[in-house]
This record gives sequence, structure tokens and C-alpha cells, in this order.
Amino acid sequence: MTVNKVILIGNLGQKPEVRTSGGGLSIARLSIATSDRRKGADGQWADATEWHSVVVFGNQAENCAKFLDKGRQVYVEGRLQTSKWQDKEGQDRWKTEVIANQVRFLSNRGGSGDGQYQSDNSFSSAPQKSSNNNFGNNVNDDIPF
Repeated sequence: MTVNKVILIGNLGQKPEVRTSGGGLSIARLSIATSDRRKGADGQWADATEWHSVVVFGNQAENCAKFLDKGRQVYVEGRLQTSKWQDKEGQDRWKTEVIANQVRFLSNRGGSGDGQYQSDNSFSSAPQKSSNNNFGNNVNDDIPF
């Protein structure tokens, strides 16, 4: 068994870039920053920021373009995908991106949000499954923030 799952909560570095494929599918590219504090070799604490490339498809991409802007906090769930190509000089290049299956809008631009997931601001390309057990039926109850 293998697992390829990514969960990010971060802030957009810029407004989503949206284009339409030849087949009419909307594709949005998000640049998301996550930060944590690390102690350096000098013993001083400093913020370390990581930038993540996220790709969103379909109606979810259109909603990201419509509602998201630079600075907005988002929750992204998806999988990692690495692409390989050759540049003009024939050198191999790689790019790893998060392919989102769910994006949730957590705060307004510049706002801190209320820390709760907003179901009316949530867009998912994954089909919703019903369950006969109670596990996972109310995701908000298990969120630690």
C-alpha cells in the first residue's frame, strides 16, 4: 500500500493564475506560502517560509479565481506530482506540484479568519461518499484549530 497525500494551510502569494485547456477545462495555479519557526546555528529563532505550487482543476479552479486573492489563507488537500522535461539547453528539469482535490477558503484577505472551515466557501473536485458509520461524518469536529 502507498499513500500520496498533502495537506497545506497557508497564504496565497499572489492572485491565482487561471487558464482554460483546449478541451475547455479551467486550470488555476496557486502559489501558497507556509511558515514555521526554526532555531538557527547561531541559536536565534527565525521564520522559515516554504513556497508550494498548487494546481486546481474544473469548477474548483473557477471558484479559486473568483474568490481568492493575494494574502488569503487557504486549506489545500491533494497529492504530489512531479513532472520532468528538458530545457532549451537539453538539461533535465523537474517540478513538483500539489494537485488539489479540495480547496477551502479560511480567511478574508489580510484577515485572521475564525479558524473554522466554511462549508459554503469549500470547493472539492472529489465526489462525496456516504458512510454507514460515524467515522469522518463531521470533519469539523476533528479539526484541532
